[in-house]
Amino acid sequence: QLVESGGGSVQPGASLRLSCATTRNTLEYYAIGWFRQAPGKEREGIGCISNIRDITNYAESMKGRFTISRDNAKNTVYLQVDSLNPDDTAEYYCAAGLFCGLTIKDYDHWGQGTQVTVSS
Repeated sequence: QLVESGGGSVQPGASLRLSCATTRNTLEYYAIGWFRQAPGKEREGIGCISNIRDITNYAESMKGRFTISRDNAKNTVYLQVDSLNPDDTAEYYCAAGLFCGLTIKDYDHWGQGTQVTVSS
């Protein structure tokens, strides 16, 4: 089970921290990836965090403003997004898979998404 939260409507330049609540079992055995899908566009990978040693991997275009972390005590993975701009408007999803990959096919289990809207 994966449940995203933390989305909302913000102004350009703001930051958001999205949460992906899951189970201890999921965090122990699966990598968690973050994706987003803007209206009329394909779902794209942002990055992921491995279940081993918290190794992270980011899509090249996402490096710098996106940070993935996790809190095992809370069974939650976070996506910190800084300096938001209108192009970041999208539905944001977390997913669980056996590999810390950046493509949709790397993941078998998906959350329902949380909407982020950036506008002035």
